[in-house]
Amino acid sequence: MARAGLTADRLTAAAAELADEVGFENVSLSALARHFGVKDASLYSHVRNLRDLRARVALLAGGEMIDRIAAAVAGRAGKDALAAFADAYREYALRHPGRYAATQIRVDQALVADSPAMRRTAEITYGMLRAYDLEEPDLTDAVRLLRSTFHGYCALESAGAFGAPRDVRESWDRAVDALHVALVNWPRNGRGR
Repeated sequence: MARAGLTADRLTAAAAELADEVGFENVSLSALARHFGVKDASLYSHVRNLRDLRARVALLAGGEMIDRIAAAVAGRAGKDALAAFADAYREYALRHPGRYAATQIRVDQALVADSPAMRRTAEITYGMLRAYDLEEPDLTDAVRLLRSTFHGYCALESAGAFGAPRDVRESWDRAVDALHVALVNWPRNGRGR
């Protein structure tokens, strides 16, 4: 019988909080059980295993992140939308490091397909890029460029890897400016190399 008060949603929210405190890689069913004062076995009525729990945290965090991004880009287009998207992305990554790490794991495609948050992520991202008039496969390539740039920057910043005296925010703004220039001048229809 399931312990009163425990639900998959409560466990997922608690795991997300724990991820921000101790790191996503340190989230375990045992730690979560200790948090709720129950035995590990009590959790299996709500989540299948650690992989299931981590996927749930990834989907929760992805939904939170895209909600913030969507609010930031609403009513904006072009460079303004790109800058708002980038800033909301960075703020979430730095404010919620464990949750953000969860958004980087590979989640079963069936779960992604059933997730309204993941569909919304694609809609918001591709919508923001609409001003740049890109078509496939260039659109996918542009999304990959943005994600890898944003992720790389945030990962380095959160690790304290930027040691130069230049303000990190100033460098971020310049990187976003450079991405805008790259998107405006995109080599069309995959005619790169």
